[in-house]
Amino acid sequence: MKIVVAPDSFKGTLRAVEVCEIWREALCKHLPGAEVICVPMSDGGEGALEAVSAATKAQLHVQKVRGPLGATVEASWAQLPDQRTAFVESAQACGLCLLKPDERNVLQASTFGVGQLLSSAMEAGARRLVIAIGGTATCDGGAGMLQALGVHFLDERGNELPPGGAALERLVRIDANHIAAALQETEIVIACDVTNPLCGPDGSAAVFAPQKGATPEQVAQLERAMLRYRDVLQAMGFADAGMCPGDGAAGGLGCALRLFGRGHACSGATLLAELARLPEHLSHADLLITGEGKSDAQTLHGKLPAVLAQMAHEKNVPVLLCSGDVEYSDELGALFDAVHTTVPTPAPLPELLAHARENLVAEATSIAKSLQMQGGPR
Repeated sequence: MKIVVAPDSFKGTLRAVEVCEIWREALCKHLPGAEVICVPMSDGGEGALEAVSAATKAQLHVQKVRGPLGATVEASWAQLPDQRTAFVESAQACGLCLLKPDERNVLQASTFGVGQLLSSAMEAGARRLVIAIGGTATCDGGAGMLQALGVHFLDERGNELPPGGAALERLVRIDANHIAAALQETEIVIACDVTNPLCGPDGSAAVFAPQKGATPEQVAQLERAMLRYRDVLQAMGFADAGMCPGDGAAGGLGCALRLFGRGHACSGATLLAELARLPEHLSHADLLITGEGKSDAQTLHGKLPAVLAQMAHEKNVPVLLCSGDVEYSDELGALFDAVHTTVPTPAPLPELLAHARENLVAEATSIAKSLQMQGGPR
């Protein structure tokens, strides 16, 4: 009997690696003859680097970079075994996870540290950069990243703009004459499941800035800045600047990577599953177990469990979903062969988060015992 465990992290409580460990212990205890293959996963946000490193045995490079608000932070990027491919998780350098709630300042937060990571990877010889861009604290259109790579963002007096998206409202000219030469020789792959444009009601400011602490007034300010940024880019010859699906991802970082790095976007969940060789692991598997912090209608639109379920069904492998919380629907029930939640009874969110580990242990144990009584997956 072969069981593949491939969860996302339970955001704010358990890393994907920890979720895997809990499942492995429960399954091995109650199904001692089973082959349990654990593949910690991510859909491209926080935790993506750890998932890729665990799955590929990549070499981690640790360095100090400029964090979202300028303070030095320690970040990592991974060099895959082929030595040509590097994996960068933007959240390592400018993630919302690096700031306390009262420290968030989306007007001034910068992606500069992401550019430093990309520069280091290219200096090490990487010529294919896979960049997971979820979970950032920024809405600067990727300007900070480009500044780290030699691009200048200038105001009407020719002065360099300070960090952050709000400053782009004063943008007059972008000087890209000294952009890192290696970038032109490097393939950029953007791991992202977001299709939002740069501006407008579905854009980076309107949709994502509130999640990063922006007030309605700050959202309006950032929208003006993104419109100005788009206009300057279009004047440079980028006719479709800001208009392509994914340009608004990570506060506009997707737009900068596409235009200046000729990056092409792909599903973060699909890409990470392929890097982790999940299709190979599913061959001849008897069951796939996946999950996330919360499963609801959003899960059906490209979230990791849905992507993995589709992969498994192509190989006729049943899929069990076990998430921290579940908003059940007929569509969710149709996608998975079984749906479980680790929440035993309704309770306030802080209480549920505090008991996330023990609740998952209890549910994993219960499911493993049930499989034992059934003689294994059906």
